[in-house]
Amino acid sequence: MKRIQVIDSHTGGEPTRIIVSGGPDLGSGTLAERRAIFRDQFDDVRRAVVDEPRGSDVLVGGMLCEPADPECAAGIIFFDTAGFLGMCGHGTIGTVVTLQHLGRIEPGRHRLETPVGRVNIVLAERNRVTVKNVNSYRLHRDVQVDVPDYGTVTGDVAWGGNWFFLVKQTTEQLRPDNTDHLLHVTRQIRQALKDQGVRGTGDAFVDHVELYAAPNDSNNHSKNFVLCPGGDYDRSPCGTGTSAKLACLAADGELPEGETWRQESIIGSVFQCSYENADDDTIIPSISGTAHVCGESTLLLDPADPFCMGIR
Repeated sequence: MKRIQVIDSHTGGEPTRIIVSGGPDLGSGTLAERRAIFRDQFDDVRRAVVDEPRGSDVLVGGMLCEPADPECAAGIIFFDTAGFLGMCGHGTIGTVVTLQHLGRIEPGRHRLETPVGRVNIVLAERNRVTVKNVNSYRLHRDVQVDVPDYGTVTGDVAWGGNWFFLVKQTTEQLRPDNTDHLLHVTRQIRQALKDQGVRGTGDAFVDHVELYAAPNDSNNHSKNFVLCPGGDYDRSPCGTGTSAKLACLAADGELPEGETWRQESIIGSVFQCSYENADDDTIIPSISGTAHVCGESTLLLDPADPFCMGIR
């Protein structure tokens, strides 16, 4: 019987499950190379950790690795029920709090290595983390998509560590009691993006969809609803999604460099964000939020269990 040790946390309500021991040996290549090995040779481990019956569509998983860059405190490979991620904002905040819980880092400045690049982080105090994310940018502005039985939707395609379609205007009510309808709408939009050939760089699938509305709290600037690749919605304001949003705001001249943007999630949790300009027409976003460790457990992988490696 195989045992995998995990630590669970949540960032603004969005759960993260980090493998801290018992995961597969991925070698010592770059994080991108190790992610490819994980995907090609050990995808059953991904499913065992985040799929039902141990997980759910809302859960994001990650595995701690030795970094290839010795200046980094750790390497991290993120995944969910749909596959492997390049980066995860809320998951990075959860990873940092997990590393502190393990006694591996103290408050201060650190770096994490991800498959899409190094991420600078600041652990300011227990539970609060600021992530300086990967360079983010808008690829396409005002893309129109015809959504069957819904109508034409206009939005921007942007990169914030994952690919997003940010709907510019919506009449939908972004409320927790309306999430079933919002999931239906955003899944339709994502399918229309796929069917109509709207892609990211390198023909990448645009697998996240964001809706925006006025915030509940007047101290915040916006409220969002984010459809994630696994088919569920982000309970947090979504770190990579907010990075993509900042890229669009910067490109439109609506948010000056260094100014704070407070992004509210559909359940009311908040990320405080800003950006600095890079030298290549991209921005470098900083996302600040809180996470809490909420569990330590051992996952048991019993080969006699017909659903040992998850329910597909």
